[in-house]
Amino acid sequence: MIRKSLISLLLLTASMPVMAAPEDVPSPVLQGRDLFALEVATDPQISPDGKTIAYVRKSGDIMTDRARSSIWLIDVGTGKQTPIAAGSSGNASQPRWSPGGQRIAYIASEPGEKPQLFVHWMTNHATARVTGLPDAPQDIAWSPDGKQIAYTMNVPGEGLKLGKAPEKPEGAQWAPPLEIIDRVDYRNDGGGYVTPGYSHIFVVPADGGAPRQLSFGDYNDGGPLAWTPDGASILFTSVRKPDWQQQVFDSEIYALDTASGAITPLTTRVGPDNSPVISPEGRQVAYLGFDDKRLAYQNTRLSIMNRDGSGARTITANLDRSIDKIEWSADGKSLYALYDQEGVNRVARVTLDGRVTQIATSLAGAGLDRPYSGGDFSVSKGGIVAFTSGTYYRPADISVAQGGKVRQLTRLNDNLLATKSLGQVRELGVKASDGRTVPAWFVTPPGYQPGTRVPMILEIHGGPASAYGPSFSTDDQLYAASGYAVLYTNPRGSTSYGEEFAQLIHHKYPGDDYGDLMAAVDAAIALGVVDPDNLFVTGGSGGGVLTSWIVGKTDRFKAAATQKPVINWISEALTMDNTLFTSRYWFEKKPWEDPMSYWSRSPLSLIGNVKTPTLVVVGSEDYRTPVSESEQYYAALQIQGVPTALVKVPGASHGGFTARPSQSAAKAAAILAWFDKYRSKP
Repeated sequence: MIRKSLISLLLLTASMPVMAAPEDVPSPVLQGRDLFALEVATDPQISPDGKTIAYVRKSGDIMTDRARSSIWLIDVGTGKQTPIAAGSSGNASQPRWSPGGQRIAYIASEPGEKPQLFVHWMTNHATARVTGLPDAPQDIAWSPDGKQIAYTMNVPGEGLKLGKAPEKPEGAQWAPPLEIIDRVDYRNDGGGYVTPGYSHIFVVPADGGAPRQLSFGDYNDGGPLAWTPDGASILFTSVRKPDWQQQVFDSEIYALDTASGAITPLTTRVGPDNSPVISPEGRQVAYLGFDDKRLAYQNTRLSIMNRDGSGARTITANLDRSIDKIEWSADGKSLYALYDQEGVNRVARVTLDGRVTQIATSLAGAGLDRPYSGGDFSVSKGGIVAFTSGTYYRPADISVAQGGKVRQLTRLNDNLLATKSLGQVRELGVKASDGRTVPAWFVTPPGYQPGTRVPMILEIHGGPASAYGPSFSTDDQLYAASGYAVLYTNPRGSTSYGEEFAQLIHHKYPGDDYGDLMAAVDAAIALGVVDPDNLFVTGGSGGGVLTSWIVGKTDRFKAAATQKPVINWISEALTMDNTLFTSRYWFEKKPWEDPMSYWSRSPLSLIGNVKTPTLVVVGSEDYRTPVSESEQYYAALQIQGVPTALVKVPGASHGGFTARPSQSAAKAAAILAWFDKYRSKP
């Protein structure tokens, strides 16, 4: 466990600029403390008339060391902003406009209380809480007539019972009762161990009143929820099959009759079908999914079918990209789709015969620590697109695309970042040994003087089915502020470059992607900026796997920091939260059927080669690449006599590794301190 004094020391290290400044003078470069001041725009929801955007604004709270989310309105014409749910200590999210645009429903909570459903009236700006629920509602959706709001919520259930303890005498203090686990996926990263119960669909009057449960059974019913225009049905996603626990990746779209509760499956193919949206006239349903071929990666396709599930056809078969979100146009003749292309998310109009026309680009996600691609959007009835936009030098803001023109409406971080000298980013063309292009980006330290050589950090993305892009990154900027150049890449296996490129590592990860990373390092050195004797490497999750693989393959790096890695594929496959995933999609056979294929791709198999001082970093509540993976590697390094240290981020999950600003800053500072320890000084 990291002591408070160590956290303070690490935060101080992260806040040190290239040249130290007096404490009362603002630093000219990004510091660890600045992470509390950064803000991010997410979930833009434009009103039906296109005049107003509601969005979620996330900011750091330095007193609670947590991100706080609030809801703000933007006047599209003037850019003026108004808060509607921006408490000093609570959180608000999921703003959703009523069909007529006179009201906004959202979820909000205060510390110590369960989140509840609220409705805000635009005419007089009154707000009312409409639920008093025992658990948090999710996936809220207005009925077409605006009289009801549907949502999903977990309903507690009874777990497996096996015997019982003796009767406890009155007043006795006994140990807690036994915990009995019988589910396949019995714990979730970020959610902990699964308690008995299932997620189901409810409706509540929009003006308040008693909720009504619509779906039942030992299944999890999820959103997004989609009402049919006549209000007779709600479409949702679930795996309502007798062996659903063994088929968790084979979801279907179902229609729920709001009067009778009858449930009808609309899709039947083997593969994940989800995200249904209904055409304005109610005759067609668009949805996302693919035919599951048990490959490490497959593009998610856009399909349409008739309301009863008949006539299903894929309309983006010729678009070699994965679709992440869809919305119908008001005339029902096309859809708006979000997809990632070469590390950049964009919105396009897709006609029903598959023609694609780009509407907006340079979308940005809600993450801050690393430069992952991402973004979100919504569309008004008149076709105005509201979306999150960003750059190398700014986190996500809100922009609109209308009539072929784009306008940025917010500049949330200009007040802070306009005073900072940031590391400058450029694209770097890299050729792999087989002639393929490896996309890469290169960050130079603030104030870099041409002709000098600086140390460099190779920073590797996770996934591996994900992508970096031209996005803002606090980790990269903190590294650069400490005098390091930073190299980040999309090696083979990365998404957004087509299915074939992503599948190059199918059943052989880590492997050929190592060569891509080394080619990128050589290309960066060839720029004349990097000191080839001062190379360092780090990465998280899939990037942690590759970091550990790299130090088992080469000694060219002075030090390494592997973050939340997988070290032993057999132990990972049997302890991760998605129990069925690894052995089903990343390997041909189960661990006990072919243990050597798991071992030969495990970084632990190369531990005898490692001489590079290697820091190991992991969240203490990581259930995706469990803590035991990092602890195995730390123990192996110690046994081998390799310089190492184990850093645990208290209370952090895999997905929430950098959720708290102090821990994000301290984690980056710990890595920098480790690298500085082995960095050759001029």
